[in-house]
Amino acid sequence: MEYTLDRNQIQQFGSLEFLARQVVEGFITGLHKSPFHGFSVEFAEHRLYNTGESTRNIDWKLYGRTEKLFVKRFEEETNLRCQIIIDNSSSMYFPVRETHTSELPDKITFSVYAAASLMYLLQKQRDAVGLSIFSGTIEKHIHARSSSVHHKHLFSELEKLLPPLPPENKKQTFAVEALHYIAEMIHKRSLVVIFSDMMDSGENQSELFSALQHLRHNKHEVILFHVMEKQKEQNLVFENRPLRFIDLETGEELKLNPAEIKKQYVQTMQNFSRELSYKCGAYGIDYVEANINLGYKQILLPYLVKREKMH
Repeated sequence: MEYTLDRNQIQQFGSLEFLARQVVEGFITGLHKSPFHGFSVEFAEHRLYNTGESTRNIDWKLYGRTEKLFVKRFEEETNLRCQIIIDNSSSMYFPVRETHTSELPDKITFSVYAAASLMYLLQKQRDAVGLSIFSGTIEKHIHARSSSVHHKHLFSELEKLLPPLPPENKKQTFAVEALHYIAEMIHKRSLVVIFSDMMDSGENQSELFSALQHLRHNKHEVILFHVMEKQKEQNLVFENRPLRFIDLETGEELKLNPAEIKKQYVQTMQNFSRELSYKCGAYGIDYVEANINLGYKQILLPYLVKREKMH
């Protein structure tokens, strides 16, 4: 089940967190009715009791109802550290529209809603979460914490990424430098979640793979959500007539009939995605192709799979 989320709703309800809760609760409801209902997605203020630890904090009333041993959680307790990284370069504002919703998002809107939904899950499970935003430079780097005040701050920072149109100042993607920097700034082993179209302005593709490998070298678990508008960006589905294409990051313009270059273009894009997926697999990175038109299950389910493996 998908919810229509747009900036007008955020202004009406005053909280991206509220909308993220709608997405997550709708997803969890569907999950419990699916073959994946065994995932640990409980939102209670408890965790399972580990054999051998003190029984002082066992919730015996809950045991009476469930016949399972749960320990009450405390504010400072955290199970997981997660750093969410969002590419905020100009190419992430494709496709350009006057307004965006979850049903008709651009790549940055999709990434913001997806990140907010993950943050809500992390918050409810008492996990620590941080946020990094990059384009040509590191725009924001906030270390992971688990307090409620910290989470509200992160939601506030996410909301700032939702302008209706691309920023006037062109911002190119330099993922290589950003990922190397962030890898050094995360001092404790974490789950690193990246939202990017991976359209790096650098020319050396091997450097991009090296930056991803740097995160794994520092013992972090990594999920890369390769954000794309698949029909247009990958498959070049446009009208069969001359069109004017504008590079969102450089402003460069090109007039051509997409049908004339479609075969070569599609092959090039497929090769890039295949190579990216292969390299991620070789480095132990979870690669997820995130088509912005397919909703948020493709984000939340891989996260839960990864979380299960880490525990």
